[in-house]
Amino acid sequence: QVQLVESGGGLVQPGGSLRLSCAASGTIFYVYDMGWYRQAPGKQRELVATITRGGGTNYANSVKGRFTISRDNAKNTVYLQMGSLNPEDTAVYYCNANLKRFGTSPAADYWGQGTQVTVSS
Repeated sequence: QVQLVESGGGLVQPGGSLRLSCAASGTIFYVYDMGWYRQAPGKQRELVATITRGGGTNYANSVKGRFTISRDNAKNTVYLQMGSLNPEDTAVYYCNANLKRFGTSPAADYWGQGTQVTVSS
């Protein structure tokens, strides 16, 4: 079994900062790309940021310059440092990891349960 557990969400005022964490655990052989996605009420899930195992990053235009994604390969953990938050950033944030488990199964995508981020005064 594989689990992705997110933490760090909450309520923050406009202009504030939050740091999300997501740790992957279980029968993991190798973790490839990791990333963060978000889904606001009534909207489709959208990409926020992704990071390769080597540290290459990709960001949605809406968060460039405000959010920073990073990872710790030894801990199978990905982080999202969010700054200059505004109400449009309010959403459930989901962690994603493309990984291979021990055994013959091919690599697959796994998701966390989501963590709520609310930006409001």
